[in-house]
Amino acid sequence: MPQKDPCQKQACAIQKCLQANKYIESRCEDVIRAMRMCCEHAGENSICCSGFSREQKSTEPKIPGAS
Repeated sequence: MPQKDPCQKQACAIQKCLQANKYIESRCEDVIRAMRMCCEHAGENSICCSGFSREQKSTEPKIPGAS
């Protein structure tokens, strides 16, 4: 049985927050911060963090699953 992604909960929370706030990232800073923290701990064990952790220093992080 495949192991659940350790940061999937945070990635989903980001999508939900962004959708609820018309994709205004500043309104979702807390959930984005939680995703960054999860990625710092999970690192390469999370597919949700691919691309996200590379963009941490950017002012506009790429959100996994967002277009």
